[in-house]
Amino acid sequence: MRLNGSEIVIECLKEQGVDVVFGYPGGTILNVYDALYKHSDDIFHILTSHEQGAAHAADGYARATGKVGVCMATSGPGATNLVTGIATAYMDSVPLVAITANVAVPLLGKDSFQEIDITGVTMPITKHNYIVKDVTKLADTIRSAFRIAKEGRPGPVLIDITKDVTAAETEYEKIVPEKIERSTEYMKEDDIEAVLDLIEEAQKPFIFVGGGAVISDAQEELEEFVNKVHAPVADSLMGKGAYNGENELYCGMLGMHGTKASNFGVTQCDLLITIGSRFSDRVIGNAKKFAKNAKIVQIDIDPVEINKNIRVNASVIGDVKEVLKQLNKKLEKHQHDEWVQSILKLKDHYPLKYNKEVLTGPGVVEEIYKVTGGDAIITTEVGQNQMWAAQFYKYKKPHTFITSGGLGTMGYGLGACIGAKVGKPDKTVINIAGDGCFRMNMNEIATAARYHIPIIQVVVNNHVLGMVRQWQTLFYDKRYSNTILNDAVDFVKLAEAMGAVGIRVTKREEVAPAIQKAIALKEPVVIDCHIDCDDKVFPMVSPGAALEETFDQDDL
Repeated sequence: MRLNGSEIVIECLKEQGVDVVFGYPGGTILNVYDALYKHSDDIFHILTSHEQGAAHAADGYARATGKVGVCMATSGPGATNLVTGIATAYMDSVPLVAITANVAVPLLGKDSFQEIDITGVTMPITKHNYIVKDVTKLADTIRSAFRIAKEGRPGPVLIDITKDVTAAETEYEKIVPEKIERSTEYMKEDDIEAVLDLIEEAQKPFIFVGGGAVISDAQEELEEFVNKVHAPVADSLMGKGAYNGENELYCGMLGMHGTKASNFGVTQCDLLITIGSRFSDRVIGNAKKFAKNAKIVQIDIDPVEINKNIRVNASVIGDVKEVLKQLNKKLEKHQHDEWVQSILKLKDHYPLKYNKEVLTGPGVVEEIYKVTGGDAIITTEVGQNQMWAAQFYKYKKPHTFITSGGLGTMGYGLGACIGAKVGKPDKTVINIAGDGCFRMNMNEIATAARYHIPIIQVVVNNHVLGMVRQWQTLFYDKRYSNTILNDAVDFVKLAEAMGAVGIRVTKREEVAPAIQKAIALKEPVVIDCHIDCDDKVFPMVSPGAALEETFDQDDL
């Protein structure tokens, strides 16, 4: 059949199974929005308050569901407002397709109104990007974008379409997308055997799990692998939920704000098995002293990550789920009782601690965990709130902890929370934020209210930029340069002004009733929790220090 470019965009989205799009219209993309209007029964569009919120919402939707998230924006500032969200998705390997429109082909390169070379801008932060100047190539470009976003190591893809292409006509024929197979082309039998040999030799193995295990939905294979190796387990920020956080063998997060049990365990082990992690600087600390007593195995889907940050003794390249399946087939059951008990003793001896007499960030998170039974989807902003959410909520399943890990994007969580709730409407979805992060994109509360999306926004309000202040306290002799937020913003009134419910909390015993009320209301709720400005995240490893130099409040 013969369709114009805008109609082809919508038909291709339908081909890919897209049922929701987050975006913001404008001049050059008007034709697409006109076509979307005619297909509103097939694709639900959520108008966010800002294009950045649309990108983060598409990202949160993708992480919660495993599907490709889709956002749209017009040319110029609309497109550039997506950039932070695209970069966030890129750093955390999130499948995302961003669709932008541009000025007509004759106006390109002439500094036309709202013209921007968005493909040039986003080239370093996309898995691939396109500018479409020929309507006959549009459908195949969109299909390729979805395939690239999803296959192998996922990531964002941008499609920029000139306005004249959205109006031009061509023949369109529906094509059913081919199933994307899991990546195994680089997986070699010799590599599998090398890993099995190292496991056989090890007396003190330790397993470290990253975001790749979450992306590949490898929780069942991972649990079997852990039981066969019989080793303690740590995770990265992105790896949370891949291994059940309530399991006895789980020792907590690894790295700058990891537990002493995990940090000391990796330092003492003789074999570190790393699954789906890229060895971020926040995880390894001093690279020269990282796992200095251990041989290191790395399992990852991306060949580029092997030996990039840490030299390894053996590696297997492939989808984590498929690699673990192959290892589990050949792996004998091991027993490392003495080693495991020594790490569990560290876990008991160095528990995560905080002052339970007053309202604190960790106390807020623990109360959320108790009320939800660990079954909510938690999104976060970045900073102390993020670390407390990672430390004190026990994640039992993948896709239940959604946060900006690689880019560390303040303002990410609220949009992601909306996207996650849209993708998983039957789940309780809670965004944990600091007041500094919340202020960045708090206008998206109006989005949640407009569409009656019952998210719960918890603000851990310490009236400062908490993590930056913590560093200023520890490393800058308490010179609090521009980190004090001593203004008169009232988040409860602000919530009410945007159509949500506002609840203020000043005591720990008020947290659980506030969460229970928010869940029961089934409408957007902002809970403003006031804590002390000098609460800190511990344990901590100083920048550039080794993991064995982990310290906490008692050490200070």
